[in-house]
Amino acid sequence: MSTRNTTNLLAQLHAVLALTNTEVQVADTRIVQARTEAVRRVLSENADDARDRARAIEAAIRELGGVPEMVAPFVGRGAAAVKAVVEQAQPFDEALLGDLALEHQLLDRARYIKALATTTGHSDVVALAQELIAAHTATVDWLTTVLAEDALGGPAALRRTPLQAATGTAVKLVNLPVAWSARSLDRALDTVRATPPALGELLAQSTRAGDVAVKTLAASRDAALATAEQVARREGADSAADALRSIRTATGILEPDELPIADYDELNVTQAVAAVKELTEPTDIRAIVAYEEANKNRNGVVSAAQTRLAEIAHDIAGLS
Repeated sequence: MSTRNTTNLLAQLHAVLALTNTEVQVADTRIVQARTEAVRRVLSENADDARDRARAIEAAIRELGGVPEMVAPFVGRGAAAVKAVVEQAQPFDEALLGDLALEHQLLDRARYIKALATTTGHSDVVALAQELIAAHTATVDWLTTVLAEDALGGPAALRRTPLQAATGTAVKLVNLPVAWSARSLDRALDTVRATPPALGELLAQSTRAGDVAVKTLAASRDAALATAEQVARREGADSAADALRSIRTATGILEPDELPIADYDELNVTQAVAAVKELTEPTDIRAIVAYEEANKNRNGVVSAAQTRLAEIAHDIAGLS
């Protein structure tokens, strides 16, 4: 058997161990972003499975005469911590693409390890590599589906952090169609500014009235978005109005009569779940989830909607 191939095999196992420790920490940070308890449970199991994989890789390194790097877990935690901080300033999809890149690297290295182990006759490592390939293939498929869900407008299995949500909203606003003339924009903003109570007045109230003023400011923001959408539509700027409607939908501030399910507020959980399962448009599912989370926040309804969108995203992503 080739000493060179064995040396390469050990090097790859060390590299995969370091990446797996990063994977563990990333999985732990994602748990708090889980949209439903079912997703939280899956992520927790994935983190535990990754720890098991790390221990199996360490055992394989020892069997080959190597010594696992004791600092690898700390390096993994450090890499994951840096990633978590950096992605707070990124849109949600960029953070998920980073997760996907990590999983693809783990998958590709596992395949290489299988080839090296086959060449050197290490059947135990071949079996380990096959387990790694299966695990990372499943995770790649899951992340691909989550990205497709996000592309469809959500609800994705993971929630955006507040900063990611703000970043996404800023991107949408920056990219409002340039066809919407400055005059139309000025008119919309003037209408919003003139809608009582004025923004400056509300900010002054917030220093005196705390939460009451904050809630009033939020209500004024919601009314301002609705007003801006109406003005944009009236001015013939349908693309801009659609963008504003998308923001209102994503933040759950549509009026009940704007929802895609009639008399939605009157439905119990069983009825709402049944109605959600009949939805076929991702935008309709997104509207229901955002409204539900902003109001009754019934876990069963949110979970059913996320599952329905996952089915649609899975088909669109072309996953078997």
